[in-house]
Amino acid sequence: EFMQASWDIEEVQAKGIQHLASFVKDKSAFPYLLTCTEVITHAMKTHIDSLDLQVEGCILLLEILTQALEQGVMMALDERVASCLLHTVRKHSENEEFLSMLCTLLMMVSASEVAAENLRKVGIIPDLLLILRRFLRNDKICFSCCAVLWSLAVSENNADQAVLASALPVTSAVLQEHLRNGVVAESACSALWALALQGCLTDSDYEPAAALLLDALRMNPERAVLVKNGCLALASLVRLSETAALAILLDSKGSGIELIKDEYHLHLGEPGVAEALCLLMNEMVQYDEVMLDMRSQKTDKLLCEIKLQFPFS
Repeated sequence: EFMQASWDIEEVQAKGIQHLASFVKDKSAFPYLLTCTEVITHAMKTHIDSLDLQVEGCILLLEILTQALEQGVMMALDERVASCLLHTVRKHSENEEFLSMLCTLLMMVSASEVAAENLRKVGIIPDLLLILRRFLRNDKICFSCCAVLWSLAVSENNADQAVLASALPVTSAVLQEHLRNGVVAESACSALWALALQGCLTDSDYEPAAALLLDALRMNPERAVLVKNGCLALASLVRLSETAALAILLDSKGSGIELIKDEYHLHLGEPGVAEALCLLMNEMVQYDEVMLDMRSQKTDKLLCEIKLQFPFS
């Protein structure tokens, strides 16, 4: 009430945020802090030029969201809060250090389907792409932005197809730049999978996208989630085009089938990986020429192994 009575006075808002922050470590205060997110973001929007207030507000929101996730509480922030966060992104789009924190906040917010949809509605996708282009070398920003893109594309109702299509070159550039960084590559693979699911690729995209995903699998073979999401992304590409299936078979760096075998044996105890590999192979055998090649590479032996390993799945 103290903050709401004096929106225009920056010092009141700053003191209010500082006082709310003092309750963060008190577990009994958590349910009340949950109700303060709109007040905090409105204060940030009202005093958008004050970087100090933006930083303190962002830190407090991160603390609240972290506690919410730890306690299994999903915070579905409304459209007004999403709009306030977008204003902050636009005002401070060149401040790399602050954006790194803000993009982490957006990633946590977008874990909620409702919040992700609200971020999409206020038009945040072009801003995310601009940030990625500007700070392509910043692994923390790339990780967070790709995770947000994944959430937005998965909840997409196809209203922003053209906007999403423009995300493909940027997401590919992120994966290319951070191929050896497993955490970022995993996030970028997930984003590429979402874009493929939404049909955001053209004929000329299938081969390079497949080659890039295979590179990510080769560079990070030990990361089960990356392998799973990378294979699901490849399956989505193959479903759309035989070109992608042929790209997997004829990749210049080695047979994609041999890579699939290696990944399966590396993650023998991971049913999610086995399922993604089976889905990919199932899409590939839809093409006669590809199926003949797979047969010559003894893929049936691998399938029998998987069937024996997971007889009840």
